[in-house]
Amino acid sequence: MTTYGTLYGIGVGPGDPELITLKAVNTLKHVDVVLAAASTKNDFSLAQSIAAPHLREGVDIVRLNFPMTRDQAVLDAAWDANAEVVLGLLAQGRNAAFLTLGDPLTYSTFGYLLQTLNGRLRDIPMQIIPGITSYQAAAAHTGRVLVESGENLAVVSGVCAEEELERILSAADSAVILKAYKNMPVIRRVLTRLGLADCAVFVTRLGHEGQEVITSLDAVPDKPSYFSLVLVRRGTKA
Repeated sequence: MTTYGTLYGIGVGPGDPELITLKAVNTLKHVDVVLAAASTKNDFSLAQSIAAPHLREGVDIVRLNFPMTRDQAVLDAAWDANAEVVLGLLAQGRNAAFLTLGDPLTYSTFGYLLQTLNGRLRDIPMQIIPGITSYQAAAAHTGRVLVESGENLAVVSGVCAEEELERILSAADSAVILKAYKNMPVIRRVLTRLGLADCAVFVTRLGHEGQEVITSLDAVPDKPSYFSLVLVRRGTKA
């Protein structure tokens, strides 16, 4: 019977290497291998660069390549191949840490790995270590309250359809629009139509070179950085 090593899903936070939990740092000190996701177009892993100050010297680093495509068959094949790599390492009894930006269960590549491993999870020791999300860091950086008292908070993907985005935002007291890089003109249009444009703030590349906070949506480019989000709360002026 195979004795698997432990798989750790570790959120390394939004960018600042100091915004990583003590539990994550302590875990990284003893794992045998670090798993770092990267695009097939390059060998750079942002999550790895954030965690770098906390990795022990000589730890094995394995890059897991993911193609930048919308072809579901290609994506599924990549996930299956990467899952086999992870299973092979764990089957050797090695403890492995899968690094992910922000939180492992919030719009994260780790969530896809969990789904791919779903049929075998009962045999694999696993621990998920939550991380600080980009929107928590953005709220702290801008000094904006996310929610209080009986208010609700919607966490929305900027890639959803315009009608769906408007439906969610019209019902929310406060909202976080992640993946704002994709459909900024649509996001701007919906917020303006709902009378929320003046209540929104745009934050990009927080914790990275070129970080910027823009309080006027009209000044936001139509195609901003991948690392962009919008915070919006009714009654709160940007």
